[in-house]
Amino acid sequence: MARGQLTTLQLMKKTLQRYAVDSFKGFSIKRLLFDHSGLGFMASALFLCEIVLNVAIVNLVNYTEIDWKAYMQEVEGVVNGTYDYYQLKGDTGPLVYPAGFVYIFTILYYLTDHGKNIQMAQYIFAGFYLLVLLLVFRIYMKTKKVPPYVLAFLCCTSYRIHSVFLLRMFNDPVAMMFLYAALNLFLDSYWTAGSLFYSFAVSIKMNILLFAPALLLAYLTSLGLQGTVIQLAVCASLQVVLALPFILTNPVAYLMRAFDFGRVFLFEWTVNWRFLPEWLFVNRNFHILLLVIHAILLLAFYSYWKVCLQSFARMKHVEKDLKVQMKKSKNKVDMSVTARLFLLPLFTANFIGIACSRSLHYQFYVWYSHSLPYLLWSVPFSSTFRLCILGILELCWNVFPSTNLSSAVLQICHLVILYGLYNNREMATKK
Repeated sequence: MARGQLTTLQLMKKTLQRYAVDSFKGFSIKRLLFDHSGLGFMASALFLCEIVLNVAIVNLVNYTEIDWKAYMQEVEGVVNGTYDYYQLKGDTGPLVYPAGFVYIFTILYYLTDHGKNIQMAQYIFAGFYLLVLLLVFRIYMKTKKVPPYVLAFLCCTSYRIHSVFLLRMFNDPVAMMFLYAALNLFLDSYWTAGSLFYSFAVSIKMNILLFAPALLLAYLTSLGLQGTVIQLAVCASLQVVLALPFILTNPVAYLMRAFDFGRVFLFEWTVNWRFLPEWLFVNRNFHILLLVIHAILLLAFYSYWKVCLQSFARMKHVEKDLKVQMKKSKNKVDMSVTARLFLLPLFTANFIGIACSRSLHYQFYVWYSHSLPYLLWSVPFSSTFRLCILGILELCWNVFPSTNLSSAVLQICHLVILYGLYNNREMATKK
């Protein structure tokens, strides 16, 4: 080989080595943390960290009894043959959740030695937590809405969410687990399966109904009137089947207790309205005002949601053809925008309901914590400002008991997010 050729080969080798090093650096800094191609790696790494963290919490942090014992007492009544909701109660009061709650926590009752094996229950809820994380990560990977580093704010940084799952074992995260499963099914066009999971989530806790206005619109735009009627029938039928033993025993008791929309929460537990005087908080007119504001906000977003969901329906119709064409050319189909068009209305509808809620308790944080990054990255705030909002919200939810300042700041953050979503509706799906 000639001397000139050898020199050229050596130069090429050095160039390739330098390129490889630069590429690795680019991957570790830019792609891993900031590029959407790093979402899968980041999600996998965080999931492994969460397994270790969950085990550590269960074994090293003291469990706090709040509602678990009452849950077990409530379902024990059913186990003993009582199906009259007026007769089912625990130390914290009567059973006020629909039938799905009874079935889920009856299973837990048997798996945990009638509720006595607390550590076993905690490990089961750790499994729930990890499953929720997988479902949420899948949503974020499908939408490519946030950079990979933001996924850490969905899990590792939240003390309150870990507490709700592992140290308190409320029913709220169980309901959200089925809700996120339903959203994944809807995104994959499994409408009937999604409706079953959605309805089952409602049967565990009624806060899931906050998604209903946007979901109804999604049914109408994607499936038409006939398809919508079918999906509503699926949802209703599951509710009837689950509730049948209780309805046959005392239908009035079941409906009044399981779907009590007029329940008034205690002022001492409120996280969002602590800065109000108690006489105003319990005033019926205040509750009506919040309901009116809720309805007005839903109407204000209606036309935009309709455009989003109509676009989602059209893109879904051509998605299969695109996949076939791209498969032949061995290229991948990026349908992240399609997923965004569906999720933004649902997450926004839920957020509006929470912002207008009569009272938020600490466990209610799980109702929207996993969707907050999605909403914040749907408006043109700076990344620094978005992260500040996430941090402030986490701090507000960790102040116990809530104070005038923490509750006021929480509501201000809610208003900022609502303002951003409303004033930048046309830009929300472009990033």
